[in-house]
Amino acid sequence: MKQNDATGAIRQQHAGLLQSLPMHDRRDFDNADRGFIAALTPGLVRDDSGDVVWDGDAAAYLHGEAPDTVNPSLWRQSVLVAKQGLFEVVDGIYQVRGLDLSNVTFVEGDTGVIVIDPLISAETAAAALGLYREHRGARPVVAVIFTHSHIDHFGGVLGITTKEDVASGKVQVIAPEGTVAEAVAENVYAGTAMGRRAGYMYGAALERGPAGMVGAGLGLTTSTGHAAIIAPTLEITTSGERHTIDGLEVEFQMAPGTEAPAEMHFLFPGRRALCMAENATHTLHNLLTLRGALVRDPHSWSRYLSEAIELFADRTDVVFTSHHWPTWGADEIREFLELQRDLYAYLHDQTLRMLNRGLTGAEIAEEMQLPPALENAWHAHGYYGSVSHNVKAIYQRYMGWFDGNPARLWPHPPKPLAERYVDAIGGLDRVVELAQVAYDAGDFRWAATLLDHAVFADPDHGRARALYADTLEQLAYGSENGTWRNFYLSGATELRGDNFGTPTTTNAPEILAQLTAPQLFDAIAITVDGPRAWDLHLALDIVLEDEQTSYRLTLRNGALVYVEKAADPNTANATLTLTRNRLLRLVGGDTSGNGLQVDGDQAVLSTLLSVLQPGDPAFNIVVP
Repeated sequence: MKQNDATGAIRQQHAGLLQSLPMHDRRDFDNADRGFIAALTPGLVRDDSGDVVWDGDAAAYLHGEAPDTVNPSLWRQSVLVAKQGLFEVVDGIYQVRGLDLSNVTFVEGDTGVIVIDPLISAETAAAALGLYREHRGARPVVAVIFTHSHIDHFGGVLGITTKEDVASGKVQVIAPEGTVAEAVAENVYAGTAMGRRAGYMYGAALERGPAGMVGAGLGLTTSTGHAAIIAPTLEITTSGERHTIDGLEVEFQMAPGTEAPAEMHFLFPGRRALCMAENATHTLHNLLTLRGALVRDPHSWSRYLSEAIELFADRTDVVFTSHHWPTWGADEIREFLELQRDLYAYLHDQTLRMLNRGLTGAEIAEEMQLPPALENAWHAHGYYGSVSHNVKAIYQRYMGWFDGNPARLWPHPPKPLAERYVDAIGGLDRVVELAQVAYDAGDFRWAATLLDHAVFADPDHGRARALYADTLEQLAYGSENGTWRNFYLSGATELRGDNFGTPTTTNAPEILAQLTAPQLFDAIAITVDGPRAWDLHLALDIVLEDEQTSYRLTLRNGALVYVEKAADPNTANATLTLTRNRLLRLVGGDTSGNGLQVDGDQAVLSTLLSVLQPGDPAFNIVVP
């Protein structure tokens, strides 16, 4: 795959950054190395088939000074997150970092070990547990804590424990209220679109190296192994709730609606160690992740950080999180948490101030400037979230997509808009000529805008595609944000080759198995091809034998709705009798008669299935 050098404009930008950034501040490197015990050697993790699901050794190039093709601030962050191995946090608390996007933490109790956030994949979680046991002994797992409802904090649970040990009470699973429902909804309802965009966000198809994927800011990238979830045996519902787990007192603070819809912080008072989940990491986080999600609330986020400071700061000697490295020392902890709190509060309040003065989200993103204390704090830099897209997310949260200008109320969609722009500018060749002038001048943002129109007007125009790919590549080289870099480079990759689809997926069978019957019906309703179903009027009763419940599904006017009610063959076209797991397989395409009883009109089920349209995991992004 063709890769260009950084242009003079990018090299000049990097030189300026090196003069303005506090490169002399090495505290993060000291903290990232502190407590190091051993690395996993080699740094490869394979699944049962021998396929590599994690390759930490592929990051060996991340050392020394930043090359011209990487923003020096992002390079610094990537060097830090590439540090891999087992680390002591304090006596009795250990972390394995660098074996997945997230960290896994091991807290030693009276008889065994409590595992916090078992990564994305069973394979990486098992490798981390093996590394821990190699150096700390074969302590049994007595409890697993999910700090929140994102897959990189629960997906590897089957590498740590088994469903049987949880069901028997041998292992406790603890999570904030609503974790399973939120986890399932996020990975299923818009899962196809999120998965496709996540491939761009995490650079899943990119080559590793100084001209390719160097990390995602929060971690290097995501593992690709076996993901699952186990429902909690103890849900935390109230701030101040205390539980004793294997002889250790744990004090919890609820923090819903922050980085995740279901999230919590907790203190081990006896160890003076505070877990802040993912609400205070060494980056400005996302308020709207580029893969797509509901917009997060920075106002609540900052308030829960204030509450955590009041509740825990004076009783804490170390803060550890689900990503990055810990922070030690009372003064350092308070400064870290207060700056993180101020970061989200400032973005929220200043965005509201400016939107109330009539600025749009795009305008606010250009105007927003952080105060010096935040600009000079490495952990407030936008390696994963960014000031630019977070400000637009806050605007969207309060004002929606429309900026109030009536000319923008009903614009043409991208392709017909592009065709009109290209025609107005003077044709495709003229657009590419102007884009080349912008590229040569280092105005890559304008070049990208012109070439976006050119490619949407004619996706097969060779010069436009080639220059567009070169332009996105330079934007990537200049980006401090890891996910922006990955988006730019992923777009360039597809412009120069083929659509790489969705390299990874989060809707693993064990996660889908947690869907409730109503969630399953919602998942079906989302796939109904409305226009093809306009003239259908179907009534279908679903009887779930194992749950002793029944539902009436009605398809009318292209909308599938359901209510829980007793089956009535007199008013239903057909009745399906099956288990919830068999229903799950039916939704997945298994229409065989095994475990499925259909009474009434046998054609109703096939009629319904014929108007379902599954998502496309390879939909186009940079071309129409």
